[in-house]
Amino acid sequence: MLTKKQKELLDYITIVNKKNGISPSYEEMKEKLKLKSKSGIHRIISALEERGFIRKLANKARAIEILDYNKNVTQIDEGTNKNVEIPLYGKIAAGTPIEAISNSSSTISTPSDMLKKGEHYALEISGESMIGSGINNKDIAVIKKTNVANNGQIVVALVDKTEATLKKFKKTSSKIVLMPSNDLYQAQSYESSRVQIQGILVGLMRKY
Repeated sequence: MLTKKQKELLDYITIVNKKNGISPSYEEMKEKLKLKSKSGIHRIISALEERGFIRKLANKARAIEILDYNKNVTQIDEGTNKNVEIPLYGKIAAGTPIEAISNSSSTISTPSDMLKKGEHYALEISGESMIGSGINNKDIAVIKKTNVANNGQIVVALVDKTEATLKKFKKTSSKIVLMPSNDLYQAQSYESSRVQIQGILVGLMRKY
């Protein structure tokens, strides 16, 4: 299911791709949806990609592939969409890994359209290494619990069983690479045995 803004952006990208053979720029998307900043576009693009509607093509400017336009494109009335309480585990680093937090006495109300089948939890983002993916400091990341991930997904990775971080996931034949979305930070490579996947990002919440 899609929110009104997600559906509107998917429609716009589809139309521009068919007409021009190239995706609209983030500035054009921002103007079309009447948003104040491009970070909102980054967030919607990430949500569409997570839900399997689009795919960003690597190393190509303004290249977004429409995967399945007719796939469950249901618009949600955001005013009536039900919320679900999920555990809020504390902070996770989008930067240098910080100590993992696994216990929680608090919950956070989360739009049900962000949640997929399975268990979920929330973490507060600390740091700016993922801003290129529209993930800002103090955002709330909604995470689906899983111990497996595909290359390119944004994951909660537990390193050496003590430190957790939020990064893009890449697995090679012998290593796991945790990649930032900010040129000021460097990717970190680990032996596969040192990294445990604890979830994948399925949504973001932000206070303005």
